Parts: sequence; structure tokens; C-alpha cells
Amino acid sequence: MVITNIRKITYSRSHYYHICNHLIPFQLITIFAARKTNKMPKKVAYISLGCKLNFSETSWIVQQFENAGYERADNESQADVTVIDTCTVTELANKKSRQAIHKILNRNPETILIAIGCYTQLKPDEVAAIQGVDYIFGSDNKMDLTDTIGNLQKQPKPVISVSNESRIFEPIYSFGDRTRSFFKVQDGCDYFCAYCTIPHARGRSRSNTVARTVEVAREAVARGIREIILTGVNIGDFGRANGENLYQLLLELERIDGLKRLRISSIEPNLLTDQIIEHVVESKVIMPHFHIPLQCGTDRLLTLMHRRYTTEFYAKRIELIKSLIPDACIAADVIVGVPTESESDFDDACRFVRSLPLSYLHVFPYSERANTLAVKMQMVPNEIRKHRSQQMIAMGAEMTKVFIDSQIGKIRPVLFEGEHASGEMCGFTDNYIKVKVQTNQNLVNQICKVELLQPLGGDEMRGRII
Repeated sequence: MVITNIRKITYSRSHYYHICNHLIPFQLITIFAARKTNKMPKKVAYISLGCKLNFSETSWIVQQFENAGYERADNESQADVTVIDTCTVTELANKKSRQAIHKILNRNPETILIAIGCYTQLKPDEVAAIQGVDYIFGSDNKMDLTDTIGNLQKQPKPVISVSNESRIFEPIYSFGDRTRSFFKVQDGCDYFCAYCTIPHARGRSRSNTVARTVEVAREAVARGIREIILTGVNIGDFGRANGENLYQLLLELERIDGLKRLRISSIEPNLLTDQIIEHVVESKVIMPHFHIPLQCGTDRLLTLMHRRYTTEFYAKRIELIKSLIPDACIAADVIVGVPTESESDFDDACRFVRSLPLSYLHVFPYSERANTLAVKMQMVPNEIRKHRSQQMIAMGAEMTKVFIDSQIGKIRPVLFEGEHASGEMCGFTDNYIKVKVQTNQNLVNQICKVELLQPLGGDEMRGRII
């Protein structure tokens, strides 16, 4: 009984004082002896900022901690070790990374804090200046963290492991929600768009072979995963170094027994081939859900920002998808206020975006990034960027409403994810609409046909199980 109670105790100094006031000496000696001999499982917490790629990497790292005997902490204040995966896609992302680190340390100053990711890759000195950070790993060194799990301790000054050498790529996947997994199949980027620092933070484009990638996917499915979301920095570039391609990977992945759903995350329009789109039409596994970044809405700005397509090409990609898969969900990224963007440019971009049958817009005001070409160009004032962002966001909300309304009365397959509670469960349709249904059944990880009844606001709908 004593041991059972011990394993539930959190180990900060303040908790030791609390223990002293409530346990008899024999119990107290047992606790301190167990702590000294490391018989108690330590607790680990993790925070993942930014993209789904970060989430898959952080989840994989935490799995390695658990394999080494750690338990996952219920919250950050209970964690002996805290891992934060940072983001640097914008200056706001940098700020949020710093704020998150400060917040962790304010809540739990005794935790061994490990900062990893893109922000630490580009700005390790800024992270090292935050008192209380113990370890810093760059985006390509973060997997080295698993080699030090057994020797982690508070440090008088941060231990920094950041390099600019790309390693051999190994596919990894997230695990923990029992239903779907973010599967990292590619990393890095060779495009060097004028506004973007990700190639500096993530390195050159790289991936493994189709055979090895499928082998790791089978492992995920064997653990009960029913849906896989392919992630990477530029997944359309998969396999190029090996003479393979994304289409070949998709063909092999959908043959895996037990895999019910496969989603392609963000893919460049010039790398989303007719072959892939036409195959999605016939596939029972690959979902009718596309995320295709536009970024700039005029040809002049696309060229200036070093994008590799025109507005006409982009429009033809969207039109092809909708002609073949009318109910497909299509999301687009749009950056407003890029350098030299005039009022006329913005108006033209709005007209172009509005002409497309898009389902969602992810809108970002331009953010100056060091070591990029765009930062040397004429800047659009911040207040104008903010105003244009609000306009584009409002337009995106209208487009989402049109898409959601078009689905009223449709019957679509839903993979349920939400835990059964108060007679309600939630899940996602094949075309990525979040659906809530009333049911007394526990349907987690099951796919059911659902009639979509009415919008609930935003991207959610009420449904009825058929």
C-alpha cells in the first residue's frame, strides 16, 4: 500500500515539505530511499508548438522517455523533465516559444527543461539566455536527446547541441490518441522562398525509401492507429534522392492491412500531380482532403517570393480536384502584406482567392525573417498587414460557411475520436468536417456512416448515425 501511494507523489521540493507533515517516519524513509535509488518513475511533460511535423517528432521523443521508464505527467507542474518543441516560422512564433519556456519555468522551476526545434536551431543563444533552460537541441539534433535520457540533470548553464549537418532521415510517427497518427515521411526543403527561414532551420530535403517508410507505417497500424496523416516540410518532394516519388509511397501505404484512412498534409501545388489527384478519386483509403499553399495571390508577388507556379496553374489544380471530387475539402495558406504588396496587389489577390472553391483559409500576416531575401525589400506597414489579414480571414470564414452548408443532408463516413461523454461523441468525416453526434455507444476508433444535419458554427456540424 505504501508503494502504491509513493508512485502517485510528485517530487518537487515543495511537495517534500508537504510529505513530511503527513507521513510517518518509516514511510518518509521509504520515499527518500526510493528517490535516491531511482526506483520511482520520473515524470515527463511535453509541449509542441507550430506544425504537425513538430507534434510527430515530440510525440516520438516522449515515447522514448516512456520506453526508458518515465511516466507522462498529467500537467507541466508535476514534471521532472519538460520537453518543448519550438517554432520559428514567424517572429510571433519565436515570441510564443520564449513565452512558453518562461511559463513552464515559472510553474515548475525545478523541472529539467529541454528546448528543441526550429527556434533553437536558428537562435540557440536567445534560448540559452533564459535562466533555467538546461538542454538545447537543434531541429536536426533533437533525436540525439534520446541518447542522454539516462543522464539528465539540472545544469548550471545550458548544454547546447546544434549543428548544420543534415542526418540520415528516419521516418517517425506520433502515438497516443489511439485513433490517428502524424507520420513524418520527409524533412527539410530545397526551395528557399524569399520570405522563409525553414530551409535554414530544417536543412536540405531528405526522406527514406518507400520500403522503409512503409515498414514504419505498418508498425504504427499494428499499434491500433486507423488514420495516418503524412507530414513533412515539403512532402511532395518525397523520394527524389532515391529515384522514387510520393505517388509510389501512397500506393504502398494504402495496401497496409488495417489502415483505414490516409491523409496528405500540406503539399506544394506544383508537386501535387494529376496522377495523385486522379488516384484519390478511386482510393478507398486516401481521403478527399487537400492542403495546398497559395501564399501570394498575384503572379508578380509569386515570382518575387520565388514560388514555383502561377495563379493560373494554382487555379487549375483546384478546378481539377473539384471537377473529380466535388465534396473534397481544400485548404490554402495565404500570406498578406508581403514586401512591396500594394493595395492593388491585395485587391487582385482577394478577387483571385474568392474565385476559387476553397474550404478553408489559413491566413498569416508577413513576418520579417533574418537571412531571407524578402527582408531586404520594401516593407508594408504593420498596421496595413494586420488590416489585410483581418479582411482575408473574414473572407475565409465566408468560404468555410459555404463549404459547410453544401454538406447539409450528405451522408459521410466519420472516424470517431472523442471519448464517450454525456451521450455525445465527435469525429471527422473523410472530407475533414468535425461532427458531433448523440449516442450512448462508445465508438472511439470506429468508422460509421453519419448524416450531416446542421452547422454548429465554424467548421463543426451536428450529425446522426445511420
